[in-house]
Amino acid sequence: MAYTTIDDAGLYFNTLTWTGNDNESRDITGVGFQPDWVWGKRRDDAAGHNLLDVVRGAGQDSELQSNGTGIEGAGAQDRFGFLSAFLSDGFRVEDGSEGSGDKAYWNQNSATYVAWNWKAGGSASSNSDGDITSSVSANQTAGFSIVTYTATSTATDTVGHGLGAKPGLIIIKERNGTNHWCVALPDTLGNNEVLQLDVTNAIFAGSAGFNDTVNTGTTSSVFVSGNGGLTGTSGQNYVAYCFAEKQGYSKFGKYTGNGSTDGTFVYTGFKPAMVIIKRSSGIDNWLIFDNKRNTFNATVNTLRPNASDSENTSSYPIDFLSNGFKSRNTTGHTNTSGQTYIYIAFAESPFVNSNGVPNNAR
Repeated sequence: MAYTTIDDAGLYFNTLTWTGNDNESRDITGVGFQPDWVWGKRRDDAAGHNLLDVVRGAGQDSELQSNGTGIEGAGAQDRFGFLSAFLSDGFRVEDGSEGSGDKAYWNQNSATYVAWNWKAGGSASSNSDGDITSSVSANQTAGFSIVTYTATSTATDTVGHGLGAKPGLIIIKERNGTNHWCVALPDTLGNNEVLQLDVTNAIFAGSAGFNDTVNTGTTSSVFVSGNGGLTGTSGQNYVAYCFAEKQGYSKFGKYTGNGSTDGTFVYTGFKPAMVIIKRSSGIDNWLIFDNKRNTFNATVNTLRPNASDSENTSSYPIDFLSNGFKSRNTTGHTNTSGQTYIYIAFAESPFVNSNGVPNNAR
């Protein structure tokens, strides 16, 4: 089978960093496209991760936090600042309250921030590929779709994702309930195994996530919602972020740690722009690395999707290479000998582009 390499990954994923200035309304630009999914986090102080997308809409009532199980918009009245609009080259942030801690989540004066941005397909369309009609914003070129649906609690019911290729990664959150986030890697984990983004737990195997069909029930057109609380409680509303691997742009998989500062090399086929790592064989934090918070090796600045704490700047170094990444520490977070880790990676540039030109290491 022939594969098409994505030469310019920056058309579909980009990371922005900025420093707050206390403006009442501010446009954060430089993404390079209109983002359809924005995941933002304050770096220098404790504050929750805020995730918003074009299908559910902007505004504080649409916020979901990866570090908790709260419903959509939960606690919005107690948060300071919010994302109010998706723009052609970024997004707009607003003040959300007055007083101590004002604008902490997006634009407090002198505070530092990061946002990871993905391009889906803009406004959603109805999708009837599955038993449950879904609303889908899909970008088949980049292999990314945003899906919303209302579950029926039927174990075999399917949901259309619009990718035209089998997803290698599906991240789901119940919008109007407090179940955990569900992370499925159908081609990486066992058939009924999932992880939970908001906690440090090892692999969860059971009917709460997709029943036993997370692998066999995921196809180029649908995934199975099941009847578990993480993905399929009757009458509950869900959002799913679905990714199919694309050469030169995205890669999802697992590796085994070797316990050495000359850590396991993980081949992705591209120079990473973002890597998320989670030990799946034991209790441990999720870690996010990217190429904008560290522009050279070692890549040490990490944020934890399952926690609201500030950025760690020294403890878990990895190297971003021209064709993958390598751990440079011996900790349980990324490289304990014999332990299994899952990774989620997006590209800065392919190892070799479609014209046969190799990229450069950092």
